[in-house]
Amino acid sequence: MRVLFASTGGSGHFNPLVPFIDACTARGDDVLVVAAPRLEATLAAREHPYRISGELKEDELRRARARVLELSRDDGAALMIREVFGRLGVAAMLPALEEACREWRPDLVLHEACEFASVVAAGRQGIPHARVAVSAARFTGSMDELLRPVLAPYGPGIVERLRTSTYLTRLPASLDPSPYAVTHRYHETPEPGVLPDWWGGAEDPLVYLTLGTEAGALATATGLYRAVLEAVSELPVRVLLTAGRGTDLSGLGPFPPNVHAEAWVPQADVLSRASLVVCHGGSGTAFGTLAAGVPLVCVPLFADQPTNARLVTEAGAGLAVASTDVPVGGAPVLDTEAISRIRSAVELVLKEPSYRARAENLGHETRATATCGELIDTLDPRT
Repeated sequence: MRVLFASTGGSGHFNPLVPFIDACTARGDDVLVVAAPRLEATLAAREHPYRISGELKEDELRRARARVLELSRDDGAALMIREVFGRLGVAAMLPALEEACREWRPDLVLHEACEFASVVAAGRQGIPHARVAVSAARFTGSMDELLRPVLAPYGPGIVERLRTSTYLTRLPASLDPSPYAVTHRYHETPEPGVLPDWWGGAEDPLVYLTLGTEAGALATATGLYRAVLEAVSELPVRVLLTAGRGTDLSGLGPFPPNVHAEAWVPQADVLSRASLVVCHGGSGTAFGTLAAGVPLVCVPLFADQPTNARLVTEAGAGLAVASTDVPVGGAPVLDTEAISRIRSAVELVLKEPSYRARAENLGHETRATATCGELIDTLDPRT
């Protein structure tokens, strides 16, 4: 089978496709990835063929981002979806995807949930396509209607095709009910490695602090890292902080004695040993943590993070500490009271066993779903 994968920029959007790319490769399928220019270095480090789409129009992108930064969190997220992922993203990626669908003739197109040009290109060539979730279904579903005016110029019924296409999500049903009629759930199968003992044999609970690869690189992340470090520095815990390869760790220090900082550590290595994760509620971190059966404390910033934090709290698998609502580009307000609330949330989740128990239940539910390879077998249109 020939499978075309499509992704916008950013590792958080590409990573959900990776286990399916690996599963197709293991099956002996032919794989081609079409992605935004930001992913070129990532794709060049892998073995499968790829093509890079056009760039977003820089002047229009700059104007859109400037508008986003002036808006509230919810309004900024809506504008980002409509203008950047929708109008500008489709225009930039459609030529490369149309060429790939027309000339390479894939049997199936798999696209991450915020990439929409492939839906247009596959529809024009009569090729089946499936959507791989990045976020929770309630957030993904909220995007669809926002896209209607920007997808209308490409033909009628595109949003309806998007809604009726197969939807693949790694979130268990009890956590994230899906509005999509054809929904398949799956789990990944990471193999944890050995986590170094950076704490000299200490056996206190391990708290993992991360803001992921995207939010962690923002200038506004420094204040959040410092606030959380202040909140946990005097607690009887070990802390591992990862800030991303693009972050200067020296700007976050000096670190308390119980804190060790690294640019990056494989998530599976940490989650296999962590007692708690403190994060921004990004999808990759939050749902990877729950799949491993580990509870969370979320301090959401923007985009889908408030939705993810609500899912965590509603499920009883952790707590959320909300900062004051500010424009997307602004720094979250994390005063002494907020730091105290973070500390209290960490203490409560570590002390109260129900949070861990609920997270473990969600992990068991996740692992009972299909593997990516099993799903690919069912999606093969030739069978």
